Amino acid sequence: MKIVNKAILAVSVIVVLCLILVTMIINRPEPGDEESGTELTQSQVVIPDQNNWPMFRGGQSLLGTARGTLPDSLQPIWKFKTGGDIKSSPAINDGLVFIGSADANVYAIDLENGHKVWEYPTGDFIEATPLVVNGCVFVGSSDNFLYALDAKTGSLKFKYETDSQILGAANWTRSPDGRSTWILLGSYDNMMYCLDSTNGQLIWKYETDNYINGSPAVGEGIVAFGGCDAQIHVVSLTDGSMIKKIDTGSYIAASAAIFEGRIYVGNYDNVFICADIASGKILWKYTGAEAPFFSSPAVNRDVIVLGCRDNRVHCIGRDDGKPLWTFQTLGEVDSSPVICGDKVIVGSEDGRLYMIRLSDGSKVWSYEIGQPVTSSPAIANGMVIVGSNDGYLYAFTAQQ
Repeated sequence: MKIVNKAILAVSVIVVLCLILVTMIINRPEPGDEESGTELTQSQVVIPDQNNWPMFRGGQSLLGTARGTLPDSLQPIWKFKTGGDIKSSPAINDGLVFIGSADANVYAIDLENGHKVWEYPTGDFIEATPLVVNGCVFVGSSDNFLYALDAKTGSLKFKYETDSQILGAANWTRSPDGRSTWILLGSYDNMMYCLDSTNGQLIWKYETDNYINGSPAVGEGIVAFGGCDAQIHVVSLTDGSMIKKIDTGSYIAASAAIFEGRIYVGNYDNVFICADIASGKILWKYTGAEAPFFSSPAVNRDVIVLGCRDNRVHCIGRDDGKPLWTFQTLGEVDSSPVICGDKVIVGSEDGRLYMIRLSDGSKVWSYEIGQPVTSSPAIANGMVIVGSNDGYLYAFTAQQ
């Protein structure tokens, strides 16, 4: 009898272990999910659902990957006119689209019909993408201020002044005790700032040796960003102390992405880099481009898609950086692509918005706007939203 009981116990243990293994495989994180690297990351990142795209690149790790799928053809359903070029990229949250314009205004627009809900004037042109978190819109302006606006009304909650223009989007993180939300932003005064989201109080700041043009990426207990000092900076979220600096050889204008312990970013020397966070070493370089990278990468489990000033969209393997395909446009590609299912959406300075098949780089669809599209697309609720240098914000959805 004892032998039988031991056999049953052994079988039970094996079954439990198998169930645990199956659960781990099923729950293997996808891009946009966060693997817990430290205590800080346990509840670090809120994954946007299909109805929201609340910040630049969709989520805190700046992966540029949207949930859901897209049809093979889209049609414009509305466009909203601002008073200047739109180089800012849209954010979408709770049925509203938020965008900045060269006319110095921040706009909130109804996602369904394209009608203006509110606008707020700043002191100079806006290229930064709005960030929406906790019912508040945070957006930097070339007037050196970060503005915190009520998402529903556009009323000012506070503004924080840096010593130079803010062109990159803000990001956010939870405080180490989980009680507060902190806002992260870079400025052309060479500083990365961490502010309390409720009142703009400075928590910490980190100094670099040159401009910070892009948005900081948050994940795995750190904040990572490139600078015009040619460095990838890896900084502690807790106190802003430097963890590592990784020399890329040339200045970085684009925003980096973080996924599974690696940082991905391109530089001005035509090189796209994959660096390991733990060791601070560059794991591989992609040198198949013929011009600088100002576009930020879209990253999924298998591939990386990025625009380049050589008029092409490049797709490379995530593990090794080997080229998979390129897609030719007729203008520079500063717009940052978005991966959605088996499609890629990206704008070009040739005045077109493109849909490209992810598997082979073939063109699925395009729409001619007529003026450069340097704004990066946002995808939510089955819609694609993007701005153009003609001053319009465009909304596309499936063909009826």
